Amino acid sequence: MSPLFPMLTVLTMFYYICLRRRARTATRGEMMNSHRTIESNSRTSPLNAEVVQYAKEVVDFSSHYGSENSMSYTMWNLAGVPNVFPSSGDFTQTAVFRTYGTWWDQCPSASLPFKRTPPNFQSQDYVELTFEQQVYPTAVHVLETYHPGAVIRILACSANPYSPNPPTEVRWEILWSERPTKLNASQARQFKPCIKQINFPTNLIRLEVNSSLLDYYTELDAVVLHGVKDKPVLSLKTSLIDMNDIDDDAYEEKDGCGMDNLNKKFSSAVLREGPNNGYFDKLPYELIQLILNHLTLPDLCRLAQTCKLLSQHCCDPLQYIHLNLQPYWAKLDDTSLEFLQSRCTLVQWLNLSWTGNRGFISVAGFSRFLKVCGSELVRVELSCSHFLNETCLEVISEMCPNLQALNLSSCDKLPPQAFNHIAKLCSLKRLVLYRTKVEQTALLSILNFCSELQHLSLGSCVMIEDYDVIASMIGAKCKKLRTLDLWRSNRSVCDTDIEELACNCTRLQQLDILGTRMVSPASLRKLLESCKDLSLLDVSFCSQIDNRAVLELNASFPKVFIKKSFTQ
Repeated sequence: MSPLFPMLTVLTMFYYICLRRRARTATRGEMMNSHRTIESNSRTSPLNAEVVQYAKEVVDFSSHYGSENSMSYTMWNLAGVPNVFPSSGDFTQTAVFRTYGTWWDQCPSASLPFKRTPPNFQSQDYVELTFEQQVYPTAVHVLETYHPGAVIRILACSANPYSPNPPTEVRWEILWSERPTKLNASQARQFKPCIKQINFPTNLIRLEVNSSLLDYYTELDAVVLHGVKDKPVLSLKTSLIDMNDIDDDAYEEKDGCGMDNLNKKFSSAVLREGPNNGYFDKLPYELIQLILNHLTLPDLCRLAQTCKLLSQHCCDPLQYIHLNLQPYWAKLDDTSLEFLQSRCTLVQWLNLSWTGNRGFISVAGFSRFLKVCGSELVRVELSCSHFLNETCLEVISEMCPNLQALNLSSCDKLPPQAFNHIAKLCSLKRLVLYRTKVEQTALLSILNFCSELQHLSLGSCVMIEDYDVIASMIGAKCKKLRTLDLWRSNRSVCDTDIEELACNCTRLQQLDILGTRMVSPASLRKLLESCKDLSLLDVSFCSQIDNRAVLELNASFPKVFIKKSFTQ
């Protein structure tokens, strides 16, 4: 028998284990329920009466359908008692995220997904709510009034946002999670998932949602937190397990398919015939690298601890060309970045969205990482990364000379002057400034120096005053523009701006002008006639564009999807 045969057998079994491990993570939520869930109707002592409270405040969120200057369809509607429930239907007093369905990921402005994203991370949006009293949660109820079913994860935080002293340690615990599911009904419901009991009190709850299976926007009315002030005594049937202590090996099947048992099945005599690292030494370097590409980032770090050979492979910078750290937002900190720093010298795509909040990542830690790992970066995702300040953007502009895509969506704590540094990134092709405080002067400078821009998002940038000047600069400098997002842009976009785009940005494929009042069907017709590649036009809540105008434009330009909300 050829000596290559045992080597390939070992390799095949290792690859099989990796796939089995990834498959198990998809159903981990169900396993958690069967192992660690406490029934919501568990008995409590009369001296430890249950506290029921509605959210006091919405402290953070990733997106909303409403305007920054209004309460209609905004996340802020989740605070307080219900406004609508138990009524069903589309109500402006509810909280609505910006997207639904799959069209958002398929439109021309969509970015390519990151590789090595764990299959159990499917959250698209989030909202964080605080409550008056810290309690040990016994139940979390979400009042959904329209197209329910988007909530896929509920978490609790150990930090008290109202405490005058910053906590020494901040922990997030998953109370409940489930894969996205499609509900046939669109009526209101009180969503009451069976949550896990945790060993710390909380008054900060986070909902994460995935709306990809919905036929329309989900609408949430209120969140109710049930809990007790004193730590409850667990029943004998329930064991309290810290999420931080869970290891994947706890879910290895009992049939002997775990890594240790698998190794025992191979004959030690066969392995002794090879070199120190078994037959892995005889495999081509590239083949091992290809196999390791199927591992998630935590598994890659674990495998690096097994032997010197695999440590060399797992620490190879080629394994970190695409680095998606968003799924690990709850644990990522300065120490994590320092640990990854030596491995990421060749990183090209970096996703730090949702990370670093509440002191997890410091400006100094972020700056150190970029000074070592920024030279090859072409794409950086920093959505909702509230640790960012002006220094961070300055470091990005200096350390990332090849940057082509920058996402600062919902970084609403960045000061206006910070955006001036973006103008130094002359190779930018994609810039997302949704829900930021960018001002007109900084934006004009960016448009002047970043003439390669192809995708620009200015949705809900309410500090921009005159879109006539912005449209003129776009027309003069950004002739390669393909997608433009002017969602709820102060409602000042007018016919002159649309005609400017029609004359100078003929490569346009997508335009979003939701909420504008001064755009007429005539200017849109000029745009559609000039921009032959236009495939998506969102005119929802444009007061001059009624259903009749949409039907007429659809008849004349059948290849263009003209999007308009169901209700006005």
